Amino acid sequence: MKHASTQALYDYWNRLRGSQPAPERSDIEPGDIRGILGDTFILEAVSRQNYRFRLAGTRMCAAYCRELKGRDFLKTWSVQDVEAMTTMLAAITDDAAAAVLGVEGRTDRNQTLDMEMILLPLRMRGEGFSRILGVCAPMEKPYWIGMHPVTSQSISSLRLIWPDEQPYFLRQAAQQNTLATGPVTGDPVTAELQQRRRVGHLMVYEGGKS
Repeated sequence: MKHASTQALYDYWNRLRGSQPAPERSDIEPGDIRGILGDTFILEAVSRQNYRFRLAGTRMCAAYCRELKGRDFLKTWSVQDVEAMTTMLAAITDDAAAAVLGVEGRTDRNQTLDMEMILLPLRMRGEGFSRILGVCAPMEKPYWIGMHPVTSQSISSLRLIWPDEQPYFLRQAAQQNTLATGPVTGDPVTAELQQRRRVGHLMVYEGGKS
């Protein structure tokens, strides 16, 4: 993580979750992260192909020159990145992964804006990890930000982080299998994990507790 806002949000989220895979949505207190609220957003996982903004901070909305609440998160991504994004978002909502992305935003005037984004799972009771807490912050603030909207964006780098060193589904399987029969050796689980590591056309660099 390069940006102070993404690091601050990750540290806050990590403290809140304690020994759990992710904190509850109700645990998030805006006053605790007031310094980065302008760059912060929350997504709702409506379906595998629809992730909707529940809220978005003022600085983030200014970069796109529009209110983002209620909009589809996947709409502004390049066509080649949508598959990668949906696979990555599934890893977050299914397996409690965290993701850090380098993002290149582009305006209709061909101006570019380098941003860093972090996506973190939140639990909703009865729904699993159906909310995603995030920050999207520009690495620099060009003179035109807020005047010329970012209308498209693409992924320049992507890193999945397993805060507890392995995905939630794998830890669940290990716990259940250990209780029933001893240590896990399950090839199907390993195969599923390997499949999730292939994120579209991108090379994913995976991390542990960073």
